[in-house]
Amino acid sequence: MKGPQKKMIGLSLSLSILAGSLGGVYAHAAELPSNVTPPKPEWGYFVDNYKNNTSDNMSVASNPAIGVLSEFNKMWKPGTTWDSGTKLNSKLLDMNIQKVINTAKKRTAAQVEAAYLDDRRNQSYSVIEGLGSLTDIYRKEAGATTTITEVQADATTKKYDDEGTNSGDPKSSLGSIVTLVNTLRGSYSSTNPAKSFYNYKRPFRWSPEATVLPTLVPAIKADPSTDGGYPSGHTNAAYLTAFAMAYAVPERYQELLTRASELGNNRAVSGMHSYFDVMGGRVMATALAASILNDPANKEIKQAAYAQAQSKLLTQTGTAKDRFSDYKANKKEYTERLTYGFPQAYAKDKPVVVPKGAEVLLETRQPYLDADQRRWVLATTGIPSGYPVLDDAEGWGRLNLFAAADGYGAFVNNVTVNMDAAKGGFNKEDTWRNDIAGKGGLTKKGTGTLNLDGKNTYTGNTRLVQGTLEGGSTTAFGRGDVSNEGGTLAENTVGKVKIGGDYKQSSKGTLTLTIGSKKDVLDIGGTAVYRGKLELNFVDNYVPKNNSTIIVSDKSPKHGKFTSVQATGLPAGYTVKAVYTNDSVKLQVKKK
Repeated sequence: MKGPQKKMIGLSLSLSILAGSLGGVYAHAAELPSNVTPPKPEWGYFVDNYKNNTSDNMSVASNPAIGVLSEFNKMWKPGTTWDSGTKLNSKLLDMNIQKVINTAKKRTAAQVEAAYLDDRRNQSYSVIEGLGSLTDIYRKEAGATTTITEVQADATTKKYDDEGTNSGDPKSSLGSIVTLVNTLRGSYSSTNPAKSFYNYKRPFRWSPEATVLPTLVPAIKADPSTDGGYPSGHTNAAYLTAFAMAYAVPERYQELLTRASELGNNRAVSGMHSYFDVMGGRVMATALAASILNDPANKEIKQAAYAQAQSKLLTQTGTAKDRFSDYKANKKEYTERLTYGFPQAYAKDKPVVVPKGAEVLLETRQPYLDADQRRWVLATTGIPSGYPVLDDAEGWGRLNLFAAADGYGAFVNNVTVNMDAAKGGFNKEDTWRNDIAGKGGLTKKGTGTLNLDGKNTYTGNTRLVQGTLEGGSTTAFGRGDVSNEGGTLAENTVGKVKIGGDYKQSSKGTLTLTIGSKKDVLDIGGTAVYRGKLELNFVDNYVPKNNSTIIVSDKSPKHGKFTSVQATGLPAGYTVKAVYTNDSVKLQVKKK
């Protein structure tokens, strides 16, 4: 169980939050599907055909990368040359360029420097920063280097290219991780076929107001016919790197994805790409990453990378600055960059669809869930439909992997979680921060610890069979009945904690309450049956008064009694005893 320092209501992201609390990003919550059977588009399943992403296949039907990006065709009809395409939706396409112009007008010095470095450095080297304090250790032991360390004084007239080693040396002590990154960024991951197909100009070729950073003017290609904007290659490469590293180091999953989203955003800040370019780069990379991780030929590569990260990287203590330590800021920025504030111009009520093989993207992040469960996590955390570029037939564009890393967004059906603490990592302990809705319930099995930190509204029952289930918010346990058959049900939040229905605890169960004031009360909406242990963890130097109420419930003369009551955190000499009424449990407090 977590310590007293977690006695705060956890930050959460849910389907209801998707409806607008992050600056009005979304107009409404995503529609939930009735199943997670993958739809098959005209180009076939991306994961089965990703190797068709070559310059020999230059149509929506023959190239899955072009296919997954083909929502762009609702706005743009590609021409045969770089300047002969036709706008089908001038409003959205003009908005796309205007956003770049607006960004260019308010670039700060720090943004200018960061955008330059993200342009000139190899993308994998930049994304390594998502490892936080382990960044320097990884770079040293993987042999990852860059020759772009600052903005040179003559950068406005001279083009500097990175002659470093990108993600590192495959023969280094962290070579398996390097190999996984290189595999995801391999022969079939280029954006060039799609760029050539869509022939969509970069923003500075649409408007002189969409200015490129002066330091990047030397990097502009002289020949516009080979310099398409959609999708962004830098963004694609950054996300491919992030997915590879997140597979190996799932403990930094959200931070790595946030770094990739930052690099993609810097493509628009620099003036080199439009926001649709960046969104397309993310969508393409998501599909490619899942495809390559699913490929049986890469099974040993990904397993070796994960094992190496766990044994040789995460066992060390790093000292590098962690720019992504603020979870709330990461979530806000990543979520806003999914849609960049574009309106829902198309059908808003389409249920989320989950692409074939997408569940592999959570394979190491939620190892205690099976493939079908991970698909439901993706389905219940996806973004609403209707946004430009993102409504591809398979559903890659609507995935929100940051939110998915925080667990289910809803229980459409009953969910059983079996966590084996002996396996370590997230099998031992994990936290679901999302606000979980839905009609289903939760059964917790296994010896591990699952923390529920969301403002949950699911109406099904919660059943604890083994291990620990901890609530970090007032409504963590939903609105249904809760039964504790043999584990530890714990709460660790400020103020009242609610159980929506009945509570029943067997002789093998333990109820742990963290109490720091008289407001810390377990509020049971139905009747209660007490057996087993009651553990009271007093914090913040709080000493309860005699007859303080710690549990309230509906009236019932058959409530039973806890077999034992244990208290920690009280000053020496104090003892407490549980006193029962038909609708409450109070404390008899004595000082020797």
